[in-house]
Amino acid sequence: MRIRRNRSVDDKKIIVTGASKGIGREIAKEIAAQGGIPILVARSQALLEELAEEIEADNGISKVYPIDAFSKEAIEEQIVQMMENEERIHGLINNAGFGIFDAVEDLNIEDVEEMFQVNVLAGMQYAQGFLPHFLQFKGKSHIINIVSQSAKLPTPKTAGYAASKQAMLGFTDILRQETRESSLTVTSVNLGPVKTTFFEAADKNGKYQQNVEKYMLQPEKVASKIVRSLFTNKREINMPWWMEAGSIFYRLFPGLMERILKSQFDKK
Repeated sequence: MRIRRNRSVDDKKIIVTGASKGIGREIAKEIAAQGGIPILVARSQALLEELAEEIEADNGISKVYPIDAFSKEAIEEQIVQMMENEERIHGLINNAGFGIFDAVEDLNIEDVEEMFQVNVLAGMQYAQGFLPHFLQFKGKSHIINIVSQSAKLPTPKTAGYAASKQAMLGFTDILRQETRESSLTVTSVNLGPVKTTFFEAADKNGKYQQNVEKYMLQPEKVASKIVRSLFTNKREINMPWWMEAGSIFYRLFPGLMERILKSQFDKK
């Protein structure tokens, strides 16, 4: 039984980047189930078409826009294509992203550059590219950026990933301030670990996933909460609540929290 249907999603076109798997896939399915039209963006055309077929089998509608890579040139071309093909786009969910967990001394700078390109610059480019479109209409529009609790509660071995998410959170907060007089809502989604394929790249030895598996969020639950928030005046979504509470205490008492939670912080 579906709970608390968000009727403002009906017939709305909403871009979901990184839609081929994980949280993005569940968000796209939930948008379609709620009567919206997810615009599916990812690098795997085969997985996108498979998802589109699944949505259609459930009597939903979707649009497929594969992208070879989340490069500046490819995104620029894709934005132009979408603007030509779609009369009105109502929302953007910047979900594409990945992480690699390494100590600072072991960082591969090329990995860090790619994390910043996918996790930060791509999302900024999509948001900037569609911003004039969103602002020209009187009806509500929404940009949701999937960030991470790592942006608020950084832990060892996440230097590159946490830095990219801190950058995206800062961008989101500033975009919200700059558009506060408009009908555009800007929301950050700050998540703890979610049970997806994210950890296949991030945590190659499986140690962290094994240590936190019992605390992991289910992607379907995350997607449901995000879609229910679409076109509402939601500033942030923070999951799980206790990790958000920990991040607040960390900002107030960083040294104390690092001492108390050392064993938790070192689970990677």
